[in-house]
Amino acid sequence: MALIVAKFGGTSVASPDRIKNVARRLVRLKQQGNDVVAVVSAMGKTTDELVGLAAAVSDNPPSREMDRLLSTGEQVSMALLAMAIDKLGYKAMSFTGRQAGISTTGLHKMARIVTVDNVRILDALSEGVIPVVAGFQGIDENGDITTLGRGGSDTTAVAIAWGINADVCEIYSDVDGIYTADPRVAPRARKLSQISYDEMLELSSAGAGVLQSRAVEFARKWKVVIHSRSAFSDEEGTYIKEDSAMETAAVTGIAHDTSEVKVTLRSVPDMNGVAGKVFSALAAKMVSVDMIIQNISEEGFTDISFTCPESDLDKACETLERILPDINAKAIVVDKDIAKISLVGTGMKSSPGVAARAFTVLGDQSINILAISTSPIRLSMVVDQAQTATAVQALHTAFGLDSDSVFEETQLTPEEVAAKMVKGR
Repeated sequence: MALIVAKFGGTSVASPDRIKNVARRLVRLKQQGNDVVAVVSAMGKTTDELVGLAAAVSDNPPSREMDRLLSTGEQVSMALLAMAIDKLGYKAMSFTGRQAGISTTGLHKMARIVTVDNVRILDALSEGVIPVVAGFQGIDENGDITTLGRGGSDTTAVAIAWGINADVCEIYSDVDGIYTADPRVAPRARKLSQISYDEMLELSSAGAGVLQSRAVEFARKWKVVIHSRSAFSDEEGTYIKEDSAMETAAVTGIAHDTSEVKVTLRSVPDMNGVAGKVFSALAAKMVSVDMIIQNISEEGFTDISFTCPESDLDKACETLERILPDINAKAIVVDKDIAKISLVGTGMKSSPGVAARAFTVLGDQSINILAISTSPIRLSMVVDQAQTATAVQALHTAFGLDSDSVFEETQLTPEEVAAKMVKGR
C-alpha cells in the first residue's frame, strides 16, 4: 500500500499504556498492507528530568556528556515500543540514531544531519520487521553521540522518510493538525486540511509549536510530505506539502510567541560601525537575535533594540555589559513582558493592505505596537504580553479565519483511546 514513517511525540509515549496504544496503531498500519517505520521521542517529561539530574551534579556539564545523557530518553522509548509490538505478535527491532545511519555535524546539543544511510532500515523492512528509531540523535564523524535540539525527533523522522523514500511522514502528537491559530488562545480557530511548506516554516519560526521549524525546512528542501495528526484519534490531520492552490487567502494563520524578550541599548552614539560591533559580539556568543529596531537619531544618539529568546537573555546582557564602554552606550533596558504576533500567508504577496488592516485592528483594540518586521509572506508585530489573546482573536476575526464552532480541548485516557480506535476499525 504505502511506505510510512510514523513519529510519536513525548505525550504519545508518556506511559506504558500509551506505548501499547502506539504499538496497536503501528500494527494496524502493518495489517493494512503498509510498510512502516516508527520514530519516537522520550517519554513524557523524561528529557527535562535528565536535564535536572545533570544540573544536580554540575552547574556546567560538558556538552558531549549532556548529549550522551539526553539521548538515553529516546532509547528507553524505542526499546519499550519494540517490546510492545512484539507482544502483539509482530516483529520489531529498535535502532539508535547511529544504528539507523544518521550522521551529523559535531555541534553538540544542536547538531545538523549530514547523511542518512538507509541500509539497515530497508533490510529490516524487507524482512517484515517494524523498525523503531530513537529520534533526536545521531552520530558525528568522531563516533560521538549528538543531539538535534529540542523537537529534534521531528527532524529525525523527516530525514528517515527522505532516506528511505517514504510516501509520507506522519507526525503524531497531542494535537490533531495545524490550526489557523492556537485554539487555546483563539477558540474559533479552525483546522487546516493542507498548508504549504513556506507557510508552515514561517508559522513554526514565529512560535507555533506543532512542528520543529528545522523539520519543515528539511521537508521543503527534499519534498517530503508531512501529515500532522493526533495520536489519540484516527481523524485526518493537516498535510504539509508544496502549495498547489492557484489563489490563496491573504492570511493562512496567526502565530504568537511569548518566549522572547526585548533588549534596548539606550543613548548609543549614532556612528558608523556601532551596530556592527553590537551584533557581531552577540553572534559570537550564539545569541539568536530576531527583530531589530533602531530609533531615529536625536542630537547624535539613538536607541537600538532587539528581541531574542529569553533563554539567551543572560548571554545577551553579559555580552552587552562587556562592550558597553567600547560603544559609549549609557544603559541596557530589558522588557520581558512582550509577545510577538505573526500573520502568515503566501497570499500576502499579492494582497496589498494586510499591514494597514492589521495595524488598524490593533489600534481599535488600544494595542500599542512596539516593533514590526516583515517578509514576503509574514508580518510580525511585538505587543504587550498581557494583550496577546486580545490581539490574536481580533486579528483572527478581521482576516476571516474564524470557524463557526468553538474549540474544546479534551484529553482522553489510554483506555478511552483504545476503545475509540477499536470502534473505528
